[in-house]
Amino acid sequence: MNANDDGSQARRGPAGPSGSDPGESPPATESTPPLPCPAVVAAPASGPATDLGPATDLGPASEADPAPEAGPGDDPDPDLGAAPGPVTGPVTGPDVGPGTAPGAAVAGVATGGSVGGPRTGVAALSLRYRLGAALALAVVAIGVCVHLGMTFLHVAPANTVSKEHGEAIQQWIYPEFEQNWKLFAPNPLQQNISLQVRADIRTADGGVRTTRWYDLSAEDGRAIDGNLLPSHTQQNELRRAWDFFVATHDDENRPVGGRGALSESYLRRIVVMRLDRADAAGPGDVVDRVQVRSRTTNVPPPEWSDEQVSTTPVDRTLPWWPVPEDEARGGIG
Repeated sequence: MNANDDGSQARRGPAGPSGSDPGESPPATESTPPLPCPAVVAAPASGPATDLGPATDLGPASEADPAPEAGPGDDPDPDLGAAPGPVTGPVTGPDVGPGTAPGAAVAGVATGGSVGGPRTGVAALSLRYRLGAALALAVVAIGVCVHLGMTFLHVAPANTVSKEHGEAIQQWIYPEFEQNWKLFAPNPLQQNISLQVRADIRTADGGVRTTRWYDLSAEDGRAIDGNLLPSHTQQNELRRAWDFFVATHDDENRPVGGRGALSESYLRRIVVMRLDRADAAGPGDVVDRVQVRSRTTNVPPPEWSDEQVSTTPVDRTLPWWPVPEDEARGGIG
């Protein structure tokens, strides 16, 4: 009996694609595996391109029959994912001109720099300022050379140049750059000289009072003691001012030559400034005049020496010097 006959009691159901029972599983079909996506190889940053050799023929993707095309209403299998497609269009990059190393333009774009780079230092200045800097450097170099030459001629033994231009050399050296040594003939000091000063102070009520003696050399000694880098003024200013005064005055403290008055003014200004730092006058009072004295003591010889010297201090007291009004407040006239 046929199941399709009207008299048949068999249950009817939808037929499969080939008339098979819907309960049966359809035969599995072998699908074509996806083609591998070709990798994009970046160009090397520098150096010649590497020869990768001829391309290898991978052959057909699969020997199986191609899968049936999907219909308009069919959805792709989610397990397989989107089918990879070929890479379309060339890989674009920065324009590399002729003569440029491979990867150089790429590196320049990546870093954002320029080929030449910004100018720095003096080169970044305009032409006018560069000329000014060169002129200033030349003036400084000439000044240094002149000073070194004058100092050398001053400390060197007498020669034709120093005799011919002795006055110009003396004016350059004294008093600021005076030297206490001679080339090839050192003369170390063998005395301790202490310089002291006192002052007459004119008070606000019209009276006059005299200060004690201020030991300026002892103050410099305390500032130098234990100081790894003492200043030039602490070491030499006061001592050289006194040596300058002694060299230009006789035993009666009278100036000898034109530099005598200069050395007296130089020493007076220094001691007035020192008194102002010590606040010797006090508030409201003014330094009216100053008096300087030196106390010289010979350095005792060593124990193994037979030399006999006196160690008794010798004082030399100078006359009172009136202080000009413009110097009374600190020694600057």
